Amino acid sequence: MARDERGYYSDPPLLVLASLAEGPKHGYLMITDIEEMSGTRLGPGALYGAITRLERQGLIARLDERERRQPYRITPEGRRVLRAKLETLRAFSHLGLKRLGAT
Repeated sequence: MARDERGYYSDPPLLVLASLAEGPKHGYLMITDIEEMSGTRLGPGALYGAITRLERQGLIARLDERERRQPYRITPEGRRVLRAKLETLRAFSHLGLKRLGAT
């Protein structure tokens, strides 16, 4: 049975930053954490595309490889950007729910 995707949030870079805010992780651990956190399962292409962009922007950093797995951590700038984006989403969500009469 296909899962209904309409209620799931999908912004891979934001999901990766939120996952790494808890601490360093490698790709597979990010995939499982993001799914538990948001209900969204990122495929490897979406995950590693987001990782590449975030690393290029200086929002995450690669750590030393461990047991053939490449962990990443969020940088201080990544934390700042994540906080700003989440604050914007909070305000947007509050207004959207208000307009629906849900608050």
